[in-house]
Amino acid sequence: MTHPPLSGVRWTSAVLLAALGAGTVRAALRLRDLPVLPAVPPTSAGVPRPAGWRLLTARGVEPDPATFLAACAYAEEEGLRVLDLLPADLAAERALGLLRLVDPARYRWDRLGEGRGAGFAVLVTEEVLERAAVDPGGPRPAPAELLALTRRLKEYASDATGLAVAPGLSCAGSGDPGGPARAAELRAQGLPPGALAAAQLGGLALLAGVAVRQGRWGAAAAGLYWLQPYLVLGGSGSPLRPADLARATAARPVRSLRAGLRTAGAARAAGRDDTPDGARAAAYREDLAAGTDRFLEARRPDCPWCGSVRLSVRVRVPDLLQGKPGRFTLERCRDCGHVFQNPRLTPEGLEFYYRDFYDGRGGEGAGTVFGRLGAAYRGRAEMLLPHADPASWLDVGTGHGHFCNAARAVWPRTRFDGLDMGDGVREAERRGWVETGYQGQFPEFAPKLAGQYEVVSMYHYLEHTRDPLAELDAAAVVLAPGGFLAIELPDPESRMARLLGPAWLPWFQPQHQHLAPAANLREALADRGFTVVAEEHGPAHQGNDFFGAVALTAARLAPDPDRPWGPPATRRSRALAGAVRLAALPCFAAAAALDTLRTAAARRTDGGNAYRLLARKDAG
Repeated sequence: MTHPPLSGVRWTSAVLLAALGAGTVRAALRLRDLPVLPAVPPTSAGVPRPAGWRLLTARGVEPDPATFLAACAYAEEEGLRVLDLLPADLAAERALGLLRLVDPARYRWDRLGEGRGAGFAVLVTEEVLERAAVDPGGPRPAPAELLALTRRLKEYASDATGLAVAPGLSCAGSGDPGGPARAAELRAQGLPPGALAAAQLGGLALLAGVAVRQGRWGAAAAGLYWLQPYLVLGGSGSPLRPADLARATAARPVRSLRAGLRTAGAARAAGRDDTPDGARAAAYREDLAAGTDRFLEARRPDCPWCGSVRLSVRVRVPDLLQGKPGRFTLERCRDCGHVFQNPRLTPEGLEFYYRDFYDGRGGEGAGTVFGRLGAAYRGRAEMLLPHADPASWLDVGTGHGHFCNAARAVWPRTRFDGLDMGDGVREAERRGWVETGYQGQFPEFAPKLAGQYEVVSMYHYLEHTRDPLAELDAAAVVLAPGGFLAIELPDPESRMARLLGPAWLPWFQPQHQHLAPAANLREALADRGFTVVAEEHGPAHQGNDFFGAVALTAARLAPDPDRPWGPPATRRSRALAGAVRLAALPCFAAAAALDTLRTAAARRTDGGNAYRLLARKDAG
């Protein structure tokens, strides 16, 4: 007897069951990897505090002296400088949420990973507190504030931050927060409470639907969700023993629904209150009073790379990155293929359009994006492995130093310095991600740094500069003979540039001023005494073509209503932005799938949306 194939609706419940099963197994495996503080004999309250350590606790949390001593001993033995302590009776849903975010086996060694914890107690060295400018003597923080602090502290101890269960630490009475407190905790961890609440409510509705309509498969999926807290946390060997485990399991659907509704309401209320900073908005109004034409130079009649006057318009776009006023043109040279912004921004225009993107209002979002490029950073660093073992490396356009931080896993004995125009390079120095941070223009620093570095890197930097050829000249000065110059750039010859047109993310207007084909860059390097020893296209591909196109299109249709350079937000503008974001969700999902296929094809054919060159400076 043959069985009929699963219908479309039954496939839904089967997929849900598989996803929930995988999530349950993953959480259980991660729970098993959670370390537990060793037991320390009870001590009196008068035992002196171990030198160099401070224990930061949330309001209402009172660790006993034995827990503090055990945490210090464990951190010193493991070589940690930040240690988040998890109460053994951590609330079930809070524990499951933490296990979704953190893989304990990889957490410490993920140099770019975000700091996570339970929000109750964090052990920190005084040296890290000093570098992070944290006053340990201030008022005790709320759990959300401690979560935000843990996230910040990991940046100052990127490979020396851990977490452990403290059996003597209790969170009795704290429970799992909802409403404004939960929304605040999610924001403190860099997570969007409104989107997560919507996803939670949508998932509950989907589970309810399959449970009612899809028989055994639907009931199995709903039952697995219901029992998940006990299946993960109820084992006899679990290092976490939530006091509310029985209640959390029995009433999970109802509690989840209530928590999702309260968090969604709190997120909406916070959105209504999230008005732009008055001083910032006033500054933008003053800048825009005279119009944006003054931010552009006169159009040049020839190609800045080869001097040809045979130019054609490649694309015209507004500012799709931030939605600031203005319209920008990229032209292409018909002789050498160089693509450049024409007319280009003035220095004042650059300041205006960069403001609040990498720092200020957009700094956290940019940092999150850069923190998720670990595989790309590692690929860039490994490109040098067959060619050199450098003692000194200068990363030009380093931003906050994310590449240098990640590259230390490949080159642990190399000294990494960074150079950038923004204040982020100073923060990178304080975090220890670079040894020395230089703030300013590279050509201006070149004479002072002549011959001092074995490697100079320019990853997605040249396209931002006003004169890329002058930047190459500066690199030739700074490098010692036999040193290496590593460059990564968007590829203007990418097929996706033609397919997606103005929505191709690497156009990145108005920030990108020059996009040079690989042949042009090879020729320019040869003219300056370099020999190209390696070139990569597929491995340099950034898998964001389709996802970026959806994001830019959504931003064009409904810009952020709270942007301080725009008109005051209204109920209509907020509703439109919310509707567009909601409608874009399935488009983002489809785009992510297409980008996965596109990335696989790019790797296989060595034809992506970017390329890397490694060139050696010839001696003599």
